[in-house]
Amino acid sequence: MSLEIIRPGLLTTVQDTGRYHFRKQGIIVSGAMDTFALRIGNLLVGNSEEEAALEITFAGPEIRFTQPHLIAITGTLGTTYINNEPVSLWKPVFVPKDSVLTFGLPRTGCRAYLTIAGGLDVPKVMGSYATYMRAKMGGWFGRPLQAGDILPCKEPTGYTHKLNNLVKTDAQPYVQATWGFASRYYPAITHEPVIRVMRGPEYDHLPEQSKADLWNKSFQVSTQSDRMGFRLQGSKLALNNPVELISSAVTFGTIQLPPDGNPIILMADHQTTGGYPRIAQVISADLSILAQVLPQQTIRFKEISLTDAQQLYYQQESIIRQVREAIKLRIKQAQL
Repeated sequence: MSLEIIRPGLLTTVQDTGRYHFRKQGIIVSGAMDTFALRIGNLLVGNSEEEAALEITFAGPEIRFTQPHLIAITGTLGTTYINNEPVSLWKPVFVPKDSVLTFGLPRTGCRAYLTIAGGLDVPKVMGSYATYMRAKMGGWFGRPLQAGDILPCKEPTGYTHKLNNLVKTDAQPYVQATWGFASRYYPAITHEPVIRVMRGPEYDHLPEQSKADLWNKSFQVSTQSDRMGFRLQGSKLALNNPVELISSAVTFGTIQLPPDGNPIILMADHQTTGGYPRIAQVISADLSILAQVLPQQTIRFKEISLTDAQQLYYQQESIIRQVREAIKLRIKQAQL
């Protein structure tokens, strides 16, 4: 079982939930930009939430399935097609042998995830399937996919095999489950998303005017942004006095303020430490929304408390738990 990459798209890589436990050695976490979409996608095909999937950025690839597969596509992109027929996202889909998956240009958001029942059969590096392109580590030879790549897939076994049979029929050109991830739980992707943040350790180094600008002005995501960081443009923020900081730990969503006054939001491929003042921190529950922001799109920030951030995180984890249990119940009811 395998996937044949006919066209790679703009940037298609193998990702999982990240490479943990090695930051003290300077190894970044990396992994999916939108881990919520990746985790839900894996659950929809009966995988563990940490299984490897394809992260598809902006212009999607063209992929041929060399064998029948149960798949799911989550996240946000333009219309998605299987054998030239549009298919819904956030649902399990059974695709026959030689089916071809293609994508239209995105209407909202810029990242989608293709999960395969059983998962991609690529080697783990330091406990993770994630592609770290700058180090040429993990994923598929440490690089984005290229035309002609043949990615092996694992055979669905046990639980994933039962789910595969639940959806599979002989209909053409594909079979989509009548159930899926409820649309009311989709991340709120809007033209100008409001990203909720908490104050960072160096927030009080900002003068009052910069604090007001941080909360009241819009910021545009620069075209110089990538998986390492989103560079923002707009009202330049200042510090009360120049400060020299000892490099300190940073994480996904940390908002740093370099000397030019244009904030940087650290993303999935962020470095392990940084010396710029950390003026704010994006809450975990909003990282999926942030990951879908396109270059030149604008965002705004809203301050919330640590207690509220924790509550929103618990709510998001509760949704994932509900999906996990609902799929188990559906298989049990089918008496497979």
